[in-house]
This record gives sequence, C-alpha cells and structure tokens, in this order.
Amino acid sequence: MDFEAIKSLVGDDLKAVNREIGIRLQSDVALINQLAAYIVNSGGKRMRPIIVLLGAKALGYRGQAHVQLATIIEFIHTATLLHDDVVDASELRRGQSTANTIWGNEASVLVGDFLYSRAFEMMVEVNHMRVMEILAHTTNTIARGEVLQLLNCHDPDTTEERYVDVIRSKTAKLFEAAAKLAAIISGTDDAMEATMGRYGLHLGTAFQLVDDALDYGRNNPALGKNVGDDLAEGKPTLPLIHALRTGNTEQRKLLRGAIEQGDHSQIEAVVDTIESTGSIAYTAQQAEAEAALAKEAVVTLPDSPYKQALVDLTFFSVYRNH
Repeated sequence: MDFEAIKSLVGDDLKAVNREIGIRLQSDVALINQLAAYIVNSGGKRMRPIIVLLGAKALGYRGQAHVQLATIIEFIHTATLLHDDVVDASELRRGQSTANTIWGNEASVLVGDFLYSRAFEMMVEVNHMRVMEILAHTTNTIARGEVLQLLNCHDPDTTEERYVDVIRSKTAKLFEAAAKLAAIISGTDDAMEATMGRYGLHLGTAFQLVDDALDYGRNNPALGKNVGDDLAEGKPTLPLIHALRTGNTEQRKLLRGAIEQGDHSQIEAVVDTIESTGSIAYTAQQAEAEAALAKEAVVTLPDSPYKQALVDLTFFSVYRNH
C-alpha cells in the first residue's frame, strides 16, 4: 500500500481525529484558534496519529479511545513543532511560512504551551495511569532531546552516537509512545507493549534519518523547506557527520567552518562534498536498517490489512521524497 492507501484504511478514524482536533482547539482567545488551527491544518502527514489508529485496529481494539489518544499525540507533536521553529528561527515548514514568522515567537511559544496543556487535560479524561506515565515520560524525553540538540549546534565534533541520541529522544520517542498507546488501549500484555514500542522507536528513527538526508537533496519542491536549512541552523546531522569522518582534509575544513558558522552561503560546495563522500547513501542505509528492525518487531502480530499497513509504513518512511 502507498501512503494514501494506508490512510484510507483508517479513513473514518482519521476524520474522527480531525473532528476532535477542531473541537479541542476551540478557545475564547481568538489568537489561539487562529495560530493552532494554522499549524495543525498545514499539511502534516498525521503519521503519529495513524500509528495509534493502525496499531489499535491491528490488535483488535473496538472502542473509541484510540481517537482521543491519536488526537493527544498530534497535539504534542504540534506543540513541539511550534517550539522547534522558534528555537531554530525557522521561516518555512511544509512549504508555508512558520507560525513564528507570521505571529511572532512569543505567540508561538505560548500556543505551544496551550496545546501541551490541552493534551494533558485529555489524558486525564482517558483515566489510565499507564497512558499518563508514558506520555509524561515522552514529553520529558522530547525536551531532553531538544536541549541535547541545542548543545550539538555549531559543534563539528558531534559524534554519530550523540546525533542518534538526539533523534531517538526528540523524534522517535513520540513514535514509540504512539505505538505503545495502541497496545495499552487494546488491553494487551507488557510483552506486546514492548513489541509495539520497538516498532515505533525504530520507525521514528528511520523517519528522522530520511528527513535529515532529504535536507541536502537538490531540487525537491515536495520537501516544503529550503535545502540546507539544518546547516544554516548549525545542526550536524548524519550526512554532515559522515562526510566529516570520511572526507579529505580540504572537505573537512569546509564542513567544519560551515557548521561552526551556520554558513549557508557555501551550500552547493557542502552538498557536493556530502554526495562525493557517499554520506546520503550512508544515511539511507542506516534508515533502511532501522526500518527493517521496525518491520521485524510486528511480524508476530495477527495477519490483517492493518498489520500490513504498519509494515508498509516502514517502506514509506524510507523511500518517500518529502
């Protein structure tokens, strides 16, 4: 199944999630309505909510709480985007101006806080201590990942291990939580919760690895961001880390200077170096390895179209162009 077919498999549930998002975003403060609706409706893939919905269906869940949990996951994700764009001073996301560019940093941070707190209100309504435990730990881990990434910025000596620690904390952790919630709401045992958690963690890692490779792809209007945005922010992602490790003296000097200065002016030379050192291919290989682990994790699930969709998500995450 392609991604649209995967989405259509839980199409009714996704519509229910979108309705729930609309209801829960309502506030008597007009700016909250405007800004939150702008970012939530700006063309995201809804990957994380889809994992909740597919996982619950694959495990035989027949209730409605998965819709609320999927909404909570999307609100947490959206809050992190609002905060990320402020920290990174980003101007473009998904082909549109970022919220902080339109409304300012202060409004973006505060509406991000609103979404976090609304998500926790909804968690209380679910009234499941394990759900609360996972999501509280997840949001704390995401914040940890953000701080680690900040410490790595403009540091050309960032190792691959430090980089992986960041993306597992900052991105993959929410994928892991989404998959675990599907197991919990379905009433499975601890072993299945752990199995689904492995699926989400490896899928999320693969997803971020591909994002970081795509950042150095040429002529890709589908990406919805500028080529080399990570470099402009001084982020040493895996393509840069690998190129620094394998390039010659002149190439390493170029990359170190670009990372230290956040120098986007030499992006063509940087991309040439990344391509010539095989660093995009290396990053893609690491993503494929993570996707294979995600696929392996769900092999024991009962056969169903929903299980197949979880497997197909691993392929989509690796072979997409945006």
